[in-house]
Amino acid sequence: MNKPLLNYPINSFYDETMEAPDTPRACARQFIDQLQDYSIKDFVELQSNANTTIAEMGISFTVYSDKGNIDRLWPFDVFPRIIDADEWETVSKGLKQRLTALNMFIEDLYNDQRIIKAGIVPEEVVLSSKDYRPECKGMKLKHGAWASICGSDLVRGGDGTIYVLEDNLRVPSGVSYMLENRAVMKQVMPEVFHDINIMPIDHYPTNLLSMLSSLSPNESPIPEVVVLTPGIFNSAYYEHAYLAHEMGAELVEGSDLVVLEDDCVYMKNIDGLKKVDVIYRRIDDAFIDPEVFREDSALGVRGLMRAWKAGNVAIANAPGCGVADDKVVYSYVPDIIRFYLDEEPLVQNVPSYLCSVEKDRQYVLEHLNELVVKPANESGGYGLLIGPKASEEEIEQFRQLIQENPRNYIAQPTLSLSTVPTLCDDAVEPRHVDLRPFILQGQKSYVTAGGLTRVALTKGSLVVNSSQGGGSKDTWIVKSEEG
Repeated sequence: MNKPLLNYPINSFYDETMEAPDTPRACARQFIDQLQDYSIKDFVELQSNANTTIAEMGISFTVYSDKGNIDRLWPFDVFPRIIDADEWETVSKGLKQRLTALNMFIEDLYNDQRIIKAGIVPEEVVLSSKDYRPECKGMKLKHGAWASICGSDLVRGGDGTIYVLEDNLRVPSGVSYMLENRAVMKQVMPEVFHDINIMPIDHYPTNLLSMLSSLSPNESPIPEVVVLTPGIFNSAYYEHAYLAHEMGAELVEGSDLVVLEDDCVYMKNIDGLKKVDVIYRRIDDAFIDPEVFREDSALGVRGLMRAWKAGNVAIANAPGCGVADDKVVYSYVPDIIRFYLDEEPLVQNVPSYLCSVEKDRQYVLEHLNELVVKPANESGGYGLLIGPKASEEEIEQFRQLIQENPRNYIAQPTLSLSTVPTLCDDAVEPRHVDLRPFILQGQKSYVTAGGLTRVALTKGSLVVNSSQGGGSKDTWIVKSEEG
């Protein structure tokens, strides 16, 4: 009988599950022991059951294409990603540290700008960011929480070290799929959750609601929290509806809200108007208020910025927090942590080159075929150059883009991303992964036990985004038997 785990091909990359074809890492030993006698047919049956469960649960995502919006079933691999709980404790502390410092940085930028005066972050880096909002000057927020929900993307390098690849502070998405991945695994392999000590994640919606409620500027014992969505054609609408439902909050569009002469926000319903205390917005800054930003926006609420600046409503994430989402600002985060907290970063950045700095730019232009080049404000894996896999034409195109607008680009080494066993047709093979944990900051801080693991399903690919052919895995934080 073909036992694929006994023939698992260990290669030059750091594999998170197996040290050798027949030697699992300590945190994965219990799980691998349970599956050691599985045939490829058994794994295929598990995957088929998972796919059926996803279809029955209606878990989908939207891909934009030339033919319009296409809803697809969520791509899921049945083989979990397993991380040791002791290691995760350090990572979790590092993520809280990082978001605390970033929130202090954002508030400082819109007030005293101490970090600019100290020469830590250049003024032109901030003022040239497309997400710097002068309209936010002078604002100080409850608990200092500008970015209340953060999704920081983590990668593990060739030596096993976990790094922060980037921070997502504007409208981070994906947490619903983290929760649904766990629900699918509990349906497909319920027995392992009795046998293995896997840290739970299903209390995230409760923690999210508690955090949002803590931001309320009003005295109501039960604040009115709403989720503001652009509508059903948004690629993350499934998540908006899911989170609203799980929190017991109203899902609203811009047309459901109104700002009156008292500069308060009200929700329209069949009984009239109801005052809103907290808005969890899933709309970009540019569209949230046509009175201040894009006049042609039909997605936002006219007067919303007035209500927010008057202190009558909380918005999460706050307008203007995207200035710290900028990939150029990312390179300064270690110094930002040292400046505000007087601490060393617990989780390191990936080394980065700023194309706006002449010395760095010269190096990048001479080594484009070795580096990953990223635009400062793109997301979803778009606009990247992966040098080792790029054609001469693509390299020359990026050379020109960098020379025309150096501020818009950073470069990083092409990492040897870690791998995790993944079901691939008739074999279990290693595939590259990243991880997006979610960090909440309001009155208290909270980090998910793991996060959304994304996997590059194409052999050799480093692109994990679902919109570009990637998939996902359930992420287990496990106390190893040796721990």
